[in-house]
Amino acid sequence: MSERTRDVQDIPVPSFLYGTAWKEERTEGLVLQALAAGFRGIDTANQRRHYHEEGVGRALARAFESGRVNREELFLQTKFTHRAGQDHRLPYDPRATIAQQVAQSFESSVQHLGSGESGVEPLDAYLLHGPTRPRGLGPEDVEAWRAMEALHEAGRVRLLGASNLAPDQLETLLELARVPPAFVQNRCFARTGWDASVREICRREGIVYQAFSLLTANPHVLRHPYVGETALRHGRTVPQVIFRFAIAVGMIPLTGTTDPEHMRQDLEVYDFQLSDEEIQVLMDIGG
Repeated sequence: MSERTRDVQDIPVPSFLYGTAWKEERTEGLVLQALAAGFRGIDTANQRRHYHEEGVGRALARAFESGRVNREELFLQTKFTHRAGQDHRLPYDPRATIAQQVAQSFESSVQHLGSGESGVEPLDAYLLHGPTRPRGLGPEDVEAWRAMEALHEAGRVRLLGASNLAPDQLETLLELARVPPAFVQNRCFARTGWDASVREICRREGIVYQAFSLLTANPHVLRHPYVGETALRHGRTVPQVIFRFAIAVGMIPLTGTTDPEHMRQDLEVYDFQLSDEEIQVLMDIGG
């Protein structure tokens, strides 16, 4: 079963994404497995410290060549990462301006991801991979966003977004942006009401919230008796309940599983519904 989609600024976006962080040399094979399972949304970043973007590109080239998937049905998302988030394997000149670094990183991503005969432009989404400071936005972040807006205005990327944002940072970004973010991608902690403050801003502004680490960030929720009871009641796994909950409250979840069976199970979350009562208990359970 493939992912279902939702419209984001009139662009169909899968309601479940496959995340490619921390997979190193297994990236190519795992992306191919995810595509075979039915995933049509791939999240990556031009940050060799945690991602192997070239491996994603090799998988896409093989998938396109085999006819398993075509570019039009694939949602492809990558990120620009500031110097502090990188290791020595930089996708840009560290002496260049931030705007130049964004341009260089983007060109590098296009080369990585379009490593076959089929090109990948325009990319579906390009995200700022976290601000340069824990609170507020610095001039480097503003310069990066302006450079990302230029890529959008040139038609090279359809949608923009940002990840790892605090509420004040999102509010500031909304104030300065000429092209507002279509996505916010955050690590989603249940103890904060599932990132309630950021999600409320997203709801108010029509931004789609992408949630990563839903499982690994919330082990106490996975062990909670009510979650286990809910899984048994529906004949599902605990991860399926968490992902179904996330979709039900408007999130786009990411999964980074390396298990083909779990990939299949993740895409079976559309086959059942949680009740309003179950959703409310799950909403409250992490606090």
